[in-house]
Amino acid sequence: MALPPGLTDSDHDSTGTKLVCKLHKSIYGLCQSSRQWYKKLTAALIQEGFKQSKADYTLFTRGINDSFIALLVYVDDIVITGPNIHILHQLLTTLNQQFKLEALGQLKYFLGFEIARASTGLFLSQGQYTLQLLEDNGYIGCKPAKAPMDPRTASSPLANPSEYRQLIGKLLYLTLSRPDITFAVNNLSQLMSAPRTPHMQAVSHLLRHLKGSPGQGLLYPANSSMHLRGFSDSDWASCPVTRRTTTGFCIFFGDCLISWKTKKQPTISKSSAEAKYRALAATTSEITWLQYLLQDFQIPQHKPALSTVIISRQSTLQTIPPFTSAPNISS
Repeated sequence: MALPPGLTDSDHDSTGTKLVCKLHKSIYGLCQSSRQWYKKLTAALIQEGFKQSKADYTLFTRGINDSFIALLVYVDDIVITGPNIHILHQLLTTLNQQFKLEALGQLKYFLGFEIARASTGLFLSQGQYTLQLLEDNGYIGCKPAKAPMDPRTASSPLANPSEYRQLIGKLLYLTLSRPDITFAVNNLSQLMSAPRTPHMQAVSHLLRHLKGSPGQGLLYPANSSMHLRGFSDSDWASCPVTRRTTTGFCIFFGDCLISWKTKKQPTISKSSAEAKYRALAATTSEITWLQYLLQDFQIPQHKPALSTVIISRQSTLQTIPPFTSAPNISS
């Protein structure tokens, strides 16, 4: 830091005014410091030959085949992966000349996710996060429940609704590795404005369900195919208040579940067919975005992505014409 031109210590002594400082660079904690850090890191990576993804601006890629490197940035945490360990070490050495880096070795824990590797594939879970959630709310010694939701209800307003809202926020993050509770959390998250006793009882039941399998997660087999498949469904006018439809979809990369969602549609559908097409449109948008990411990871899609929509409650499936490959994104 330095004083602005024209201002000296003698001016402070004679006038009694407070001195000000001019920053030569952003200091940690200021509102613009995060932007300056990201700008500097991006410039350094582009100078090293990386290409910034247009589908996800925190993803940088470089090289092809054995020299391919993928780098993912989350604030000041960086995940680097690639098939050649020597090239990864060279990149770390180069970046260490410009930044103070601490290499933590093989990725095992990141943003609350636990990553376990084996010869059969990769397992992703939030076991430690789940156990901490149960311990914080006094459910570590409870009896587990078999189902995520309990149909029994009672009725009275909650004295402290903030506790309910905090639990829903934590459960929403847990759905990133637990698709089995996504529907239950989606329903409970719609009640945060005025939660009542049955809603808190439903959250309690869900926490007891998590107690039965805190380490449950997602398994990604090593021998899975590399083809996108999507499944979508909707329940027409299911909300008794707004008559809006809930959309649900899940997308597989081979045998691996990589994306899923359940959410109310923004507009009211006048027929079940209209509701199905809106659900299919949401699935198409997600598949298109995933195709862009696969292009960045240099994973070719030799066959068009398929999407299947459930057209009846008896699980009758109808295959929609396949989507073509995503178009190139111009710079």
